[in-house]
Amino acid sequence: MDLQTVRWFLAVADLGHVTNAAAELRVSQPGLSRAVARLERDLGHPLFDRVGRGVVLSPYGAVFAEHARRLVAEEEAARRALAQAADPERGEVSLAFLHTQGPSFVPDLIRRFRADHPGVTFRLIQDRAGPIAAAVAEGRADLGITSPRPDGPDFGWRPLITERLSLVVPSGHRLAHRERVRLAEVGDEPFVAFRPDTGLRPIFERLCERAGIRPRIAFEGEETMTVRGLVAAGLGVAVVAPQPPGEEEFHGVRHIALAEPDAVRDIGLTWSDARTRPPVAEAFRAFVLAAPPAN
Repeated sequence: MDLQTVRWFLAVADLGHVTNAAAELRVSQPGLSRAVARLERDLGHPLFDRVGRGVVLSPYGAVFAEHARRLVAEEEAARRALAQAADPERGEVSLAFLHTQGPSFVPDLIRRFRADHPGVTFRLIQDRAGPIAAAVAEGRADLGITSPRPDGPDFGWRPLITERLSLVVPSGHRLAHRERVRLAEVGDEPFVAFRPDTGLRPIFERLCERAGIRPRIAFEGEETMTVRGLVAAGLGVAVVAPQPPGEEEFHGVRHIALAEPDAVRDIGLTWSDARTRPPVAEAFRAFVLAAPPAN
């Protein structure tokens, strides 16, 4: 059974006459009759009863016609959806991004892109670095904004932002008055660290190794707000991403710039070279890559 035959069946059902249906469909009457006969054999039931020179739906045909109309409607909806997906002005972009990029960076990109492409919609995934890379590799996200660069030969990557990392301490901490601090100065204190599957964890471990620190981990979190809150509670200190521009200092903590030159992380755009992306996703990728780099 194919959809063309189903469409022909519905034409006969609507017109009640094989010859008239053949004329409207611009096919031969014998060819249409054979197609309907094949459909009846496939389904195992007669679909039409003859009435004079015309035909009417049999009880089986009436049941099948209800489903046939839904089949045709679904096929038409699928074609419309494909056409929309191929339209760079009306499709959907699936974008995964880090929690830290949610307050300002990602919304600003979307706002500026939609100013020129108002018909484009976004499906957003906010997560950690590991799940973001998996979403892009598996095709659940067209693009990802993440750090560090995902491992694997199929990942494309372009750095977008270089962020300087901070040490966050309780507001009453002995170093809270400082503007800059070296990580070694808190080497004997407990740390509130990010989980191993987050992008900041390997950077933190690298910084500790170069500073000669074997960090004591008091807790492992996955969101910056949780980490800051536990620092405010006095559970330890933490290495975190910088605060978004304009954001007030989190209550009970103080952010201090790390003095190490390599206390940075690159936030970049990633995609899978092994997967086909719709034109709208390609348009957004080109827009992001053409945006002036921020430092």
